[in-house]
Amino acid sequence: MLVWKPRVTVAVVAERQERFLMVEEMIGGATRFNQPAGHLEDHESLVAAAVRECREETAWQFQPRSLVGIYRWRSQRKQDTFLRFTFCGTCSNEDKQQALDTGIVAAHWLTLEEIRARKDQLRSPMVLKSIEDYLDGKRYPLELLTDMNQDPVS
Repeated sequence: MLVWKPRVTVAVVAERQERFLMVEEMIGGATRFNQPAGHLEDHESLVAAAVRECREETAWQFQPRSLVGIYRWRSQRKQDTFLRFTFCGTCSNEDKQQALDTGIVAAHWLTLEEIRARKDQLRSPMVLKSIEDYLDGKRYPLELLTDMNQDPVS
């Protein structure tokens, strides 16, 4: 019997001067654009995962302020389902000496128009949708998320 498990991911929407932090990456020999994003690791909170992924992929320190949304998307090509938690906040303290994650070409600050012009190169439809939700003012408090770090006493 096959057990279905969605892939839990986090992503970052960071804006400054009407530009959004984006990652240019090589995937399967093709250039793709995404927010700083990645998989939740074992024993890691969703917020900590977003901070870590942003640092690893862009060399920027991310300070989460709110949750923009929770997105479910099924990749027809990979036959995988992704459950993505997208956070918004601010970035500071870029470490220009830090090497970026494997596969990352560069981090860019792009305008909405520049992102839309790359629509065919976006990693998934969640990229543009989460930016549009952010621009529409969707914000949920981080307190919405609860980490239960210990097994219940039996």
